Amino acid sequence: MANNADNVRAALTGSILMAPKGSTAPVDLDTAWDAAWQELGFMSDDGVNMTYSTDVQDINAWQSLSPVRRILTSVDMTLGFTAIELKARTITAYFPDSTITAVSGTVNRLDIPAAPGPAEYAFGLEWIDGDIKNRLVIPRGEVTDRGAISLGRASAVGLEMTVSAYASSAPEIATWLSNDPAWAA
Repeated sequence: MANNADNVRAALTGSILMAPKGSTAPVDLDTAWDAAWQELGFMSDDGVNMTYSTDVQDINAWQSLSPVRRILTSVDMTLGFTAIELKARTITAYFPDSTITAVSGTVNRLDIPAAPGPAEYAFGLEWIDGDIKNRLVIPRGEVTDRGAISLGRASAVGLEMTVSAYASSAPEIATWLSNDPAWAA
C-alpha cells in the first residue's frame, strides 16, 4: 500500500450553518441550503474542530487477564469553533433563549435570560478543498459549551462555542457527504 499525497486534504474555506431542528438539509453536494439554514459567518482562523469519541465498558473474567468483551456505552460528537462575525444569529446561539429588540433607531438591546432552556437546532458544516466538497449535517444538536469572550485591541471579538450532536429518530448522529475520489471503495 503506497502513500498518495493527492489524498491529503485541507479545509481551505467553508461555513457553519444553523437551522430550526427538523429542517430539511440537502441530500447531495449540489443543492443549495434552503432559507431555514442561516450561515454563522466568519470564523476565527483556527477553523472548526470536529471530535468523535466512543466509550466502552470492559467485561473481565476471572480466567483472563484481559477483557473478554467490550460493550459500547456511549458515542460523543462535537463541533468546536469561534464565531468572529457578531450578528443576531451568532449572539443568540451563544446566549440561548436571549432576545434582541430595537430600543431606538440604531440601538438594540440583548436580554440574556438567567435560566435558559434547552436550545436544540440542526447544524450544517461545509468545507472545500479545490474541487473536493464536504458537507456534514447534524440534525439535532445544541451549543453545550462556551468559551470566554475576549475583548482587546489586537484581535477580533470571538464567540467560542462547542456544539454537541444528539441522536435523532434515525440511527445516525450525523451524515457526512463528500465527492472525494479517495473515498471510493
